[in-house]
Amino acid sequence: SFYEELVTHGILKPLTAPVEGLVEREGSRNFVAPQGISSVVKYYLEQSGADVSYEQQVTHISLRDGRWEVSRKAGPPEQFDVVILTMPVPQILQLQGDIVNIINESQKQQLESVSYSSRYALGLFYEAGTGIGVPWAARYIADNPCVRFISIDNKKRNIESPEIGPSVVVHTTVSFGSEHLDSDPEEVQQIILSHLQRIVPSLPKPSSIKCQRWRYSQVTRAVPNCPGQMILHTQPLLICGGDGFTRSNFDGCIESAMSLAEAVKPHL
Repeated sequence: SFYEELVTHGILKPLTAPVEGLVEREGSRNFVAPQGISSVVKYYLEQSGADVSYEQQVTHISLRDGRWEVSRKAGPPEQFDVVILTMPVPQILQLQGDIVNIINESQKQQLESVSYSSRYALGLFYEAGTGIGVPWAARYIADNPCVRFISIDNKKRNIESPEIGPSVVVHTTVSFGSEHLDSDPEEVQQIILSHLQRIVPSLPKPSSIKCQRWRYSQVTRAVPNCPGQMILHTQPLLICGGDGFTRSNFDGCIESAMSLAEAVKPHL
């Protein structure tokens, strides 16, 4: 039903563009978000009517008079009746305040067992009208130590337009990501570009480039035997969820969200 709704509203579309090296899993269907994956999140936030504050880095969670006091890097602390944490699991374990003692030893061991792959993502942006002469919209690379995936993004999303310049997205291999996790991003960018040049020598010179370190890319080991969420404290409710409690695809995110909603409902 989630897919049907998103397809009906044009947020998702079935993937029709050619993807080289894609491993098809039996019974699975592939979709693309024409306006980017953030459009899925924006759609649900609009549906919810929630008042969203961005760029707020949470640092401490503590109990104050039967409520949760949440402190952030900038600005005064705020109090809440229910707190739901869906950031990567290592970042939950980095939070300070009463939460440190609230997470029991068994839960801590489970959370510490979660692992993620790390990658770099490189975006190459071109002027409108630039031609990228390759027969595919995206391609998985099997035999390169640095580059794992290349996407001509507007082609993959099926939104090619003469007014908007094309863009290319490159994802590195997991081994390259972990090896260069703390390297200088400028150096990493040059290494990725040199490999890309060898793989696609016809690629034109971009007008701008963005290199993104992706420390928590995909969950390689989720919380074991977990129903999509973990209750850290019942009254007031402190609960965590997300793909670290299921798996890193859209189904895994929905599964955790449904599980979180069921657990939160009695507290509303």
